[in-house]
Order: sequence, then structure tokens, then C-alpha cells
Amino acid sequence: MPPGKANDGRLIELFLDMLAAEQGAGQNTLDAYRSDLEDLAAFLGHAQTSLAGADTHVLRAYLIDLDSRGYKSSSVARKLSALRHLFRFLLAERIRADDPAAILAGPKRGRGLPKVLSIAEVDRLLTTAKTMAEAPGSSAQRMRAARIYCLLEVLYATGLRVSELVSLPIAAARRDARMIAVRGKGNKERLVPLNESAKQAMAHYLAALAAHGDGRQGEAPRRAPPPKWLFPSSGDSGHLTRQHFARELKELAVAAGLSARLISPHVLRHAFASHLLHNGADLRIVQTLLGHTDISTTQIYTHVVEERLKSLVRDLHPLAEK
Repeated sequence: MPPGKANDGRLIELFLDMLAAEQGAGQNTLDAYRSDLEDLAAFLGHAQTSLAGADTHVLRAYLIDLDSRGYKSSSVARKLSALRHLFRFLLAERIRADDPAAILAGPKRGRGLPKVLSIAEVDRLLTTAKTMAEAPGSSAQRMRAARIYCLLEVLYATGLRVSELVSLPIAAARRDARMIAVRGKGNKERLVPLNESAKQAMAHYLAALAAHGDGRQGEAPRRAPPPKWLFPSSGDSGHLTRQHFARELKELAVAAGLSARLISPHVLRHAFASHLLHNGADLRIVQTLLGHTDISTTQIYTHVVEERLKSLVRDLHPLAEK
């Protein structure tokens, strides 16, 4: 391995260690940073330079290269943010005497409004999921149907991030639990309430899981849920993956007569927030439930509500322009 490439890998790992230790970055955040910075390091290697020797000119060339490879402005902005953080770290650690990324300009982009489902569309998803969960079938079919129904009810009841949802511990399903403790970004813990529908869906799922075993392939069925994860899996993580849940959710959307392209776990998180605000919830409460550090992140949902209200007036008001 060329010395420059080895050194770049070492510097990236030092940076990631800092993010984990000092900022409490989660594994998904670390993986995203690693991917972005390894892409940068590969480009610098082709340009016969390294992280320790790169100047502003070659970093601008990297941004141009990203554009030529068809990256969206949002992706370019994310990669630019990653390299800015890295070079600030290298400067602070005196690995470099300057910060070549300090004067880089990012792509201009407007902040798009998040996709949101209507209350009627969410109700259709929930009704379809519940019907499938109550339908007869093999123990494996009943368990999978009960699981997607439980995931959907808990997600819409709490607004959890998908990574938080699939990694819920089995302790979250305590019979008397009115709140569940969630460990979110930055390893910060917050409490979110469970409504009655979510608790019932959870109880139905646990019964189906116990009847089927713990859901792991190649093992004899067990009569009790595993001690650690609420949604166990045979994968490396031990719990259901975000990707698996997203695929099952799209299949459910098709069964409910909705466009799979418009449905994702994150869209349901958006729906949770915007529906609360639409019904008069305080913005600070929604911020707390979502686990947002900065309220400006939560304020995007007020724009969603405003746009929907404008649309209602425009379409339904008797004096609206035809």
C-alpha cells in the first residue's frame, strides 16, 4: 500500500475515534463519514497528493469531480461537510498548519419540504397492516405480519428514527410501560410515550413471536422472546435491519393501494411530526419527541403544515380563485 494511502487511512480513523469519543457519534454516522472521507482520499491518491498535503485547489477539483459523477447537490454538501470537519480536526491536532477547506463554497440548494403522508393515508396503511396481522397463516407468516404492524404502530406513535426503532430492546415491551426510553444521536437518551394502539400491536406481535420462536433461521423455535432485542434477526446486528424494514414497508404500501415510491420509515417520522403540529402540538414538545438538538430542524414541519393549510384554502374556500 502506498505510504500516502496508509497515512490517509490512519488520519481518517483518528478523526472517527474523536467523533465517537468526544461527540458521541453513533455507528451510522461514523460509517457515513468513513465512506465520504475514503472517497476523498481515493481522489487525492489519483491526484498524487494526500490529506496531509492537499490544497484548496485540489479540494475544489474534488467537488467538481463529484458533480461530474452525477451526485446531487445534497450529497455534495454532505461530503463537503465531512471534509471540512476533517481538516478542522487536522488543524486542531497540528497535523496540518492550515485548513485548505475553510474557504470552499458549497453547492447552492434550497431546503426542500419533507414528504408527508396524509392522516387518511397513514390510516389506510395501519388498517391494512392490522388486517394482515389478524389473518390466518403459518406461524412464520403470522409473526412477520404482526411484526410489520407493530413496527408501523410504534413508529407512527413515537416518531422514532428508523435506527432507533429496529434496535429497541425487549425491555421496551414491558406490559405496563407507558413510556419507552430511546437512545438516539450522540448517545442521548429521551423518553417517548406509547399510545394504547401501539401497546396492543406490541402485545400481539410478542404473542406471535413466542408462538413462532425467536425468528432466527436454522435454530429450533423457542417459546420466549430473546432477552435483548424486540425485533430479533439472524444478521450480524442481532436485530432487524433498517433496509429490511423499509422493504417490508414498501410491500405493505402496495397492498394498501399506495405508491411504494412515496413510503419509507422516514416519511412516517415526518408524518408523525406534521400531524402533531397540525393538531396544535407545541413545537418544543415535538422537538423533544423527535430528539432534535436544534429547534430549527423541527421548524421545517411548520412549513409543511403552512403549505397544507394554504392548499386547503386555495382548493376549498368558496371565494378562492378558480
